[in-house]
Amino acid sequence: MASNGGFQNSGYNNDRPPSSTGSGDADVATDPASSSFFMNDYKKHDDLKQMLDTNKDNLKLEAMKRIIGMVAKGKDASDLFPAVVKNVVSKNLEVKKLVYVYLTRYAEEQQDLALLSISTFQRALKDPNQLIRASALRVLSSIRVPVIVPIMMLSIKESCNDMSPYVRKTAAHAIPKLFSLDPELKDQLIEVIEKLLADKTTLVAGSAIQAFEEVCPERIDLIHKNYRKLCNLLVDVEEWGQVVIINMLTRYARTQFVNPNRDDMIEEESEKAFYGSDEDEEKEDKEEEEDDKPKKKPYVMDPDHRLLLRNCKPLLNSRNAAVVMAVAQLYYHCAPRAEVGMVAKSLIRLLRSHKEVQYIVLSNIATMSVKRKGMFEPFLKSFYVHSTDPTHVKLLKLEILTNLGTETSISTIIREFQTYITSTDKEFAAATIQAIGRCASTIPEITDTCLNGLVRLMSNRDETVVAESVVVIKKLLQMQPQEHKDIIVHMAKMAQDITVPMARASILWMIGEYSDRVPKIAPDVLRQCAKNFINEEDIVKLQILNLAAKLCITNSKQTKLLCQYVFNLAKYDQNYDIRDRARFLRQLIIPGEKAGAFAKYAKKMFLATKPAPVLESKFKDRDQFQLATLSHVLNTKATGYREIPDFPEVAPDPTVRNVEVPTAWVADTNLLAQKKKKKGGKVKPAKKKSFYSDEESEEDEDEEEEEDSSDETDSSEEDSSEEEEESEEEEDEEDEKPKKKSKKVEDEEDEESSEEVDSSEEEESSEEEDEEEESSDEEPQPKAKSTKAKTGATSNAAMLLDLDLTMSLGDTLVNQDAEEAEVGSTVANPAAVGKSDFLMPVLAQDMSSLSLGGDTGGSTTVTAPSFIPTKTYELLNRITGGGLSITYRFTRTVSIFSEKMASVELTLTNSSDKPVLNVKIGDKKLQSGMEIFDFPEIGNLGVGATVTATMGINFADTTQPATFDVCTQEKKFSVTVKAPVGEQIQPVNMAENEFDKQQGKLSGMNENSGTVDMATENTDIKTISRRVYEVANVVQVPSMQDNTYKFAGKTLSAGALVLISVKLDGRKAALKVNCEKMVIGSMLLKDLKDSMTKKD
Repeated sequence: MASNGGFQNSGYNNDRPPSSTGSGDADVATDPASSSFFMNDYKKHDDLKQMLDTNKDNLKLEAMKRIIGMVAKGKDASDLFPAVVKNVVSKNLEVKKLVYVYLTRYAEEQQDLALLSISTFQRALKDPNQLIRASALRVLSSIRVPVIVPIMMLSIKESCNDMSPYVRKTAAHAIPKLFSLDPELKDQLIEVIEKLLADKTTLVAGSAIQAFEEVCPERIDLIHKNYRKLCNLLVDVEEWGQVVIINMLTRYARTQFVNPNRDDMIEEESEKAFYGSDEDEEKEDKEEEEDDKPKKKPYVMDPDHRLLLRNCKPLLNSRNAAVVMAVAQLYYHCAPRAEVGMVAKSLIRLLRSHKEVQYIVLSNIATMSVKRKGMFEPFLKSFYVHSTDPTHVKLLKLEILTNLGTETSISTIIREFQTYITSTDKEFAAATIQAIGRCASTIPEITDTCLNGLVRLMSNRDETVVAESVVVIKKLLQMQPQEHKDIIVHMAKMAQDITVPMARASILWMIGEYSDRVPKIAPDVLRQCAKNFINEEDIVKLQILNLAAKLCITNSKQTKLLCQYVFNLAKYDQNYDIRDRARFLRQLIIPGEKAGAFAKYAKKMFLATKPAPVLESKFKDRDQFQLATLSHVLNTKATGYREIPDFPEVAPDPTVRNVEVPTAWVADTNLLAQKKKKKGGKVKPAKKKSFYSDEESEEDEDEEEEEDSSDETDSSEEDSSEEEEESEEEEDEEDEKPKKKSKKVEDEEDEESSEEVDSSEEEESSEEEDEEEESSDEEPQPKAKSTKAKTGATSNAAMLLDLDLTMSLGDTLVNQDAEEAEVGSTVANPAAVGKSDFLMPVLAQDMSSLSLGGDTGGSTTVTAPSFIPTKTYELLNRITGGGLSITYRFTRTVSIFSEKMASVELTLTNSSDKPVLNVKIGDKKLQSGMEIFDFPEIGNLGVGATVTATMGINFADTTQPATFDVCTQEKKFSVTVKAPVGEQIQPVNMAENEFDKQQGKLSGMNENSGTVDMATENTDIKTISRRVYEVANVVQVPSMQDNTYKFAGKTLSAGALVLISVKLDGRKAALKVNCEKMVIGSMLLKDLKDSMTKKD
C-alpha cells in the first residue's frame, strides 16, 4: 500500500527521501505501473511546489535551496517557474536572493510569466539592499523581450548613478544584453558607458571595459581621458577585469604609440645596404654637405606607454594564469624587444599548473620562440619532456626545443632527442625524428652528424621510426645530394626490407632522382618493384611509375622493357590516378608514331633540379593572431576576434590623455579672497591641484602658507622680502651646483640692491617670484643627473690615467723583447711577444698559469699557448673607413677582462690627410650570451699614425660574429669580428690516461672523425704539431703510443673539453675531434683537414 499510495499521500512532510529531492526517479523505480507514462495525473516536483506555497519561510528557503541545487547539477527545473516567481515578493531576504538567482536562469525561457512580475522588479530596484537591487536588474536584463527595452534602458541609466559600486557593476553587465536585443540603442548606451568609464571604483572598471569592448570598441576616444586612471587602478581590479582591461589596452597602445622596436628595424634595413657602390657613397657625402640637418632623433618612449608597461609588470606574479598570459601578450606586442624577456620566467611558472593550462601556455611560447629564441634559452630544461606528459603537451615541448636550437645549445637538445626516439609513444617518436631533421636543416654544422644518426636509426626494429627516418633523410639529401652518395646506396639496398608505404615511396623517389649516382643498383630496384607491383600501396605504385620513367630516360637499354611492363600493369589498375599517370607517362617516355610535342622535352621535365624542401615550424605564422586568444590556439579566425592593429607611423597627439582639473571649488576661494580684502590682507591667486602627484601639491601648499605668514605684517615687508630672496638663493645654490662660483658675488650685489626697492614693487613682483620657485622645484632631477655625469667622467678619467701608465709599461716591455723573439714561431713564453697596448706581457704570463674556467673533471690545468699566430683579419677597410683602417688578430693570451673572453688586438691606422678624433666602440648587436669589453677611447689618431688597442670578446662558444659600431667624431662604421673555432679554445695540461678517459666519455654524436692524405714532408711530428697549433689553441699531450699525437684544450666560455688525436698510417692520417659542443667539433675537424692537406 505504501508503494501504491505514495503519490496520493505525497507532501512536504512525508518521510520518503527520493521525493524530497524533487526528482521522483526513485518513486518510478518502486512500481513501473506508477510512472508518469501510465498516470496522467502525475505531477512532477509536487512536494516542492507545496513547500513554496506555504506561509513558512523556513520551508520556502529549504525548497529554494533544493531547486538551486538541481539547477547547479544541470537538471531541468523550468516547470517550477510559476511557483517560484510568486515568491519574488517574499519579505525574507534569503528567499528573495535565491528566487532572483532562479529567475536569472529561466527568465529567458519563461518570458510570458516573467513579464507578469515586471512591476515587482521595478520596485526592487529601489530596495535598500544593494544585492536585491542588483539581482532585480540582472533578472530584468535576462528577460529578452523587445517590449521591455525602454524599461531596461531606464533601469540601466538609474543604476549607473547608484551609490553602490556593485549595482553599477551589474548595470555594466546589463549593457551588452540590451545592445544585442536592440542595436539601435547604441548611441544611448555609449553615453552610459562613458559615465561608467569615468567611475573611479575598481569594482566597476573591469565590467565597464567589457561593455565598451562589446558595444563600441572602435570609440577609442572614450578611453583617452580614462587611460591613466585605468593604468593606475589595474593592480587593484579583480582578476577577470584585469584580463579584459589589459587586452583593451593592448589594442589602445598599438593605435596610440609608435613601434618601440622601429629603430631596430631601420638599422637592420640599413645593414643590408651597407656595402654600396662608390657612386652612392659620393652622393651621400654630397647630400650630407648640402643639408647639415640633424639626424632623426632616437626613439623615446611615450610616458603613457611606459606607465602601461610599468603598471602591468607586477601582474606577472598573479596567481591567475589568464592574467599572466594577458600581460605576456601585452609585452610581446607592445614592449621594446629588450624588455619582452622578463615575461619568460612567469610563463615558465605556469607550466607547473594543470595540463589544460600547460597546453595554452606552451602554444603561446612556441609562437614567441620562433622569432625570439633568446627569451627562453635560459629555461631550456623546463621544456624537457616527462613520461607523464600527454602526447599533445609532448609535441608542443618538442616544437619549442626545436625552435630554441642554436649552435650553442644544439648538442644538449640532440642528446635529449636521442632519448625521445626510444619512447613507446609512436607519434611522439616520429615527431622527434622530424625535429632532428629540422635542426639539421637550420644549423648546417650538424647536418652530417644528424644524417649519420638517422642512417643508424634505419636499422631500428620499430617500423615507424625507420619510416620517419627515411622520409627525413630524403628531405635532407635534397639539400646536398652530391656529398652523400653512400647514404643513397645504403637506402637503395634497404628498399625491399622496409614495408611502410611512405618510406618505400621516399626511397624510390630518391633512387629515381639521383639514379646517375647509383646506375647499377637502380635498375635492379625497379625489377624487384615491378615483380610485386600489384601488391603495393597506391603511393608506392605512383613512385614506381616515376622511377620507371626516369630510368627509361637515363638508361634506356636496360630498363625500357621493364618500363613497358610496369606501364602495362598500371594500365589496368583499379585506381584511376595510377591509370591516368601510366597513360600520361607512356606518351612522353615511349612515344609512338604520332609523338606529341612534349616528348622531346621529357628529360627536362622529369630530371629538372628540384628545390630543396623548407623545414620550418608550424607556429611560424601564428603571430598574425593576437597571443592568448582562441584564434591563436586554433590558428584560424574565430567568431568575434578583432585583429590587432599596426603601430602608427607618427604618434597621435598625446595631449588627448590629459585630464582637466575640476574647478568646482573656485567659488569658495573667491569668498575667502573677498574676506581677506575686507580685513586688509593680501589676496593670493588660487593654484590648481595636480590629479596624480600628491607630493607636488603638498609642496605648493607649504609654500603658500609661508607666503601667507610673510604677508600678514605690513611693517616687516622689506625684511620678509629679503628673507625670501635669501631662501631663493640658497635653493638655487643647492639645485645648481655645477654652475660657476663667481655667480655668488653677483647674487650678493643683487641682494644689496634689492633692499633699496620700495615695498609696492615687492608686492607686484611677488607673483613672479612664486612662479620662479615652482619652476625651480620642477628642475632638480636633470641637474642631479648632470652632477652624476660629471663625477662619472672624473672617475673614468682617473681610470684612463691608470691605463696610460699600464700601456707605457707594456710598450717598453714589448720593445725590449721584440728584437729577440719572432712572432708566429713556436715559443715557450708567447705572452712576452704580444703587441698589446693594454695587456702587460708579464701580467699575461703570470695569469696564463692559473686554472680558469669550469671544472672539466680530472687533473686539467690551463697552460700557456704553444703558438702565437700572426695572421691578421681586416675589420675596417681604408676606403670604407674614409682613411681609417683597422685590422685585428687573436693573441691567445688570457684576457684580463674576463676568463671567458678572447683577447683581440686591434691595429688602427690613419691613412687620411687629417687626424681622426675620438675613436671608440658604439652600439653593440650581440647574440644571446655574448659580451664585449671595449678598448679605451683614442682621443686623437694623427695623420699616418698607427695605434694598437686590446679588447675582450666572449663569443659564448658559437660561430656567430660579434657586430658593433666603431665611432669617430664624425662617422660611425658597423664592423664584424668573427672568431675561428680554434681561437675560442685555451690549452690545458692533461695526462694521457685522463685524455683517454675523457675521450671515451665524449663518443657517439660528440665525436667527429675523418681521414686525410698528407704529403711525405708533412708526416713528421714537428710539422703535424705546427699544423694543429695554427688551427687551434691547444697543447700536446705526452703519448706512449707510436704514430699517435694527442692535443687537449677547452672552450673559453663553457669550459667544454676539446680533444684532438692524429694517428698516422703511412701518408694517411686519421683525425678525431671529441667535443661536447658538436658545432665546434665538426668545424674544427674541417679546419684541421684543410690545414693538414695544404703544402708549405
